[in-house]
Amino acid sequence: MTNLIETEHVIIRDIAVSDMANNVYLITAKESGAQVLIDAADDAEAIKDLIASGAEDTSAEPILQAIITTHRHWDHIRALPATSAAYPDAMTIAGTDDAEAITTAEGVEIARAVDHLDVGDFGGFVLQAIGLRGHTPGSIALLLRDGGETILFSGDSLFPGGPGKTWHKEDFASLMDDLQKRVFDQLPDETRVLPGHGDGTTLGEERPKLTEWRERGW
Repeated sequence: MTNLIETEHVIIRDIAVSDMANNVYLITAKESGAQVLIDAADDAEAIKDLIASGAEDTSAEPILQAIITTHRHWDHIRALPATSAAYPDAMTIAGTDDAEAITTAEGVEIARAVDHLDVGDFGGFVLQAIGLRGHTPGSIALLLRDGGETILFSGDSLFPGGPGKTWHKEDFASLMDDLQKRVFDQLPDETRVLPGHGDGTTLGEERPKLTEWRERGW
């Protein structure tokens, strides 16, 4: 099932793939037809159908500009080789500290490695990378501001009810610090959070729980 979110200049579609219910997001600019895919997680044919469905969201010829990977974990990159091969003109993008691991795992060169606050202009909308270190060293979220709305594609770094999984106390502290300083301290309560698995939330819904998360340690 495809879900739709519409803002002033873009339409966002998403599907869940694999037995881990990975979310794959497609952003399409209404006027230019520019598209960005977030996390080619699994099921390349379903992803191809998702991209094709974006043609309904623009009056222009749709063009996939980029395939962005939020982090290196295997369940988020299994369809990256097939998807990047099917759309060779789409730039592959990932966080700097995860890019090499993605290439090693799947054999796909990352054309652009990004760091915290790097910006990509995709011809109709802009995405800003938010570094959220902890779930993996190079995990990034993607921030979309459009028509008064703020949307954060959080990968596996933020979910309803808590941060993403970490395996060491230092990684948990790092992720919580980044979430506090780079997300909750910077963005309004109305910000929609679209995570790498499961349902979305808002920062306003999660903000009162920050102290609880730190105290429980996960």
